[in-house]
Amino acid sequence: MVQLTKKEEEVMKILWKLRKAFVKDIVAKYPDPKPHNNTISSLVRILQDKGIVGFKQYGNTYEYFPLLRREEYRKGFMKKIISDYFDNSFSNAVASFIDDEELDREEIEEIMKLIKSK
Repeated sequence: MVQLTKKEEEVMKILWKLRKAFVKDIVAKYPDPKPHNNTISSLVRILQDKGIVGFKQYGNTYEYFPLLRREEYRKGFMKKIISDYFDNSFSNAVASFIDDEELDREEIEEIMKLIKSK
């Protein structure tokens, strides 16, 4: 799985929503205080080097788009979390949410329905 830094992940979340964007479009989606264009441009180049972002060139301007699907990253991210923090056990992860009272009864019932449907 490709590991993203928090800043790279912020850029990817924006690109996943926009589907394609110029650096100025990415910057515009940030809350204030907005990062500098050069900062975002550097992050996008790093993501290109990692093979996560592609681009289309228009003269001296580049339009960027994600090569890594959000779902693909999410699955890898969750597998790593479950592996690193829950002894590679999905049931330990779910138990953790239940024990911490993060799930209400409706959510537990919804999870049970999903499990039964599989």
